[in-house]
Parts: sequence; C-alpha cells; structure tokens
Amino acid sequence: MLRKFLAIALTVFFCTAGQTLAAPRVDIYGPGQNVVNLGLAAPITGPNTEARQMGAQLQKLVNENLSFLPFMRLTDPKTVLGGTVLAGVEPPQADFKRFQLAGSDIVVTTLWPNGDRGTTRVQMRAYETSGGARLFGKEYPSVSSRDLPEVADRFCADLLEALTGNGAFFRSTLAFVVKRGKLSAQVCLAKPTGRDFRQITNIRGEAMSPTWSPDGRFIVFTQIDERSHSLGVWDARSRRVQRVRFPGDVVIGPSFLPNNKVAVALSNGKYPVIYQLNHVFKKERVLEQDNSINVSPTFDKTGTKMAFTSSRLGGPQIFMKDLNTGAVTRVSQQGSYNTEANLSPDGTLVVFSRLTAYGQRIFVQDLVTGAETQVSFGPGSDEQPSFCADSYFIAFSSSRGGKRSIYLTTRHGGDAKRVPVNGDAYFPRWGIPAQGR
Repeated sequence: MLRKFLAIALTVFFCTAGQTLAAPRVDIYGPGQNVVNLGLAAPITGPNTEARQMGAQLQKLVNENLSFLPFMRLTDPKTVLGGTVLAGVEPPQADFKRFQLAGSDIVVTTLWPNGDRGTTRVQMRAYETSGGARLFGKEYPSVSSRDLPEVADRFCADLLEALTGNGAFFRSTLAFVVKRGKLSAQVCLAKPTGRDFRQITNIRGEAMSPTWSPDGRFIVFTQIDERSHSLGVWDARSRRVQRVRFPGDVVIGPSFLPNNKVAVALSNGKYPVIYQLNHVFKKERVLEQDNSINVSPTFDKTGTKMAFTSSRLGGPQIFMKDLNTGAVTRVSQQGSYNTEANLSPDGTLVVFSRLTAYGQRIFVQDLVTGAETQVSFGPGSDEQPSFCADSYFIAFSSSRGGKRSIYLTTRHGGDAKRVPVNGDAYFPRWGIPAQGR
C-alpha cells in the first residue's frame, strides 16, 4: 500500500543536484498577498514521450488540487509555445524558457521512468523557470492507479510548503455533519477538495460540532436524540463511537486542547459552564463560568488562549481568556450578535459569525492589529467558520447555493470555493488524520 511506504520513502531525492531554494517564496499571510504563476509540464516516460495512462490521471488530480489555491494561477498549456512535452525533466534537457515566456514562475515536471502502467514509480520536481533553481524533488515508489489521489495530495502538500512554509491544506481532512432529515445528522469526512468522502457515524439522532483531536485519532461531537444530549467520541483506530453522558441537557461545542483533552460547555445550574475534561472524558476543572451563557471554547496551538462565546454583556459576543493569567477580554467590538468563534492555531486571529441585516456573515478579527475584516458576503447565510492548521484557509457552512454546503475562503476573504460533497453539510472543522502525519 502507498500509505505504508510514504512514511519511509517520501524523501527528497537527488539532494546534490542543482540549487535548492529554502525560503518560502509566496507570502500568503501579509495584506499584499502575491500570486504565483505555475506551469505543469506534460508527464513523460522518456525524452519527448508523453505519459498518457496513469501519468495523465495524476496530472489531472494535481491540476484539480492546485485550483483550490487562490494565490496560484495555473498556466494554460495552449499558451506554451513549443508545447508542454519536454525532452527531460531537469536542466539542461528541460526547456523551461518556453514556460517562462508563457508567464510561469514555477514549472512542475513528472517522470515515469519505467512507464505509467501497472505498479511503478514516479518522480516529480518543481523548478523556478528563471535560472532553473529547484524547489524540491520527490520519488514515489510502487504506485498503482488507486494510489494516485494520495500521491497528488502528498506532492501538492510539499509544493505548498515549499512555496508558503505550510502544506497543511492538502494534508487535512474536514470533519462535518450531513443532515439526512429531522433529528438525523451524521458525522462525515472529506478532503477539502471533496475527495475521499465517507460517513463515520450511524447513530440515531443529530450530531453537531465535530472536532478533531490534535493527534488525529479522535473526533468529538455533540449528539442529540429524543432522550438526551451527550458527547460523542469517534476513535479512528476502532472505528467505533462512544457516547458520554453528563447531568443536565447541555453539551455544546466540544473542542480539543493541544494536550488532547476536551473542553465543552455543560449544564451547571442556570447557565452552562465551560469545563475541561480529562483523557477519559470526565470533568477535570472549570475553564470559564459566570452569571451568563458561556459556550463554544476554542484554543490556539499553545493552549494558553481560549476564545469563546458569552452573553455576559447581553447579546452573544466573542471573548478571549488568557489561561495563564485568567484575564478575559472582549474580541468582537461591533454588531449585537456574534457567535461561533474559532481561534487560529497561531493565536493571532479569531474568525466568527455575525448576524447582519443581510444574514449571517463571516468576520475575522486580527488580535495583533485590532483590524476586523469581513471575509464572506453571501448570498444566503454563512456560519460555523473554522481555521485550517495553517491559520490561512477558513471553512464555513453556507446556504448560498440553496442547500447547506461547505465553502472555503481565506483570512483575507476573496471568492469562496465550494467543497463538492453531497447532502446538506454543516459544522466543518479541519484536522490531520494520524496516517497523514
């Protein structure tokens, strides 16, 4: 299986050949996000010999993957004078000048040295077109047709990391809820590109707010049926769901801390309280309570910052708690109804949903500069945002297409791209499964 050798064989090859660029070349975090133009050379089995079997399939998958990157512009093969089939995959045999003239900053070459049928190996490289400096190269051994989607994801993750410093987008899997009917909603998984869709729960009732554990083993979620609310815990190893019940009828917005413990809002008298649970999902300590509703905790990767929603000022607003000092500060400064906060892993941004005159919209609050940015504009209602591990991509649920679907945008906003999965989809949360690490 491809997954078995990926852990040991996906290393940079031909390390001494050519010049390697170490620093990220695309700043996706600054306000003046730039664009990189990338060309895909035709996959080949030898000089000037195009790979038309698995080579063509892999090329299509890579092209589809890269289309999800808003800062990447793919070069139209028709604009490459002389064509995209090269005499080699590295200088001097490879003619990158034709791609440079077509506007490409980077070119990707693919070689199937033993042909592209059956089970074989493939080599992929990325170069800058000006000067031919190489970003990186990878070889994938024992590849069959069923392995091609994973090869495409692995390569695109490494390419993204070489360009921006973080390849989490293509290593991630979204957990979300698909609603099938009244009091019937199940937890499902899919790549942010829509591939590998699968349903992981089959429980009577309605699941809400699934979230991944940092180690990629567990997904916890709220489970509601006719009799009770409970905490659902899906274990990727056993593929089974455990249901944990607590006194009262409130189990809202579970979230993992970096130490793999869970925080969740539970009943405690008149108002729900945010508790930290231990590793066997028993109450361990209170993280936040007062004479108001406090729900939906979310944490940065250090576990020292917690964003949450509270009604302590009347309508729901977003707050931040420093778990070292206990200090609580208000994050959302505008609007009277702000909910569903999600703290970026790097701790610099909070994304949340605001009720506006035009429906729910997604906003990002910069905790460093104090600037607020609206990143979704409808139509329909946009809700339940969450950050990818790269603190750049944002997934959210929207009714803009008529039914509820998952959409992707970034910390800067821009055109939202739909994740192509079937059914009414809600509550997207990013995670990296254990086998993808």
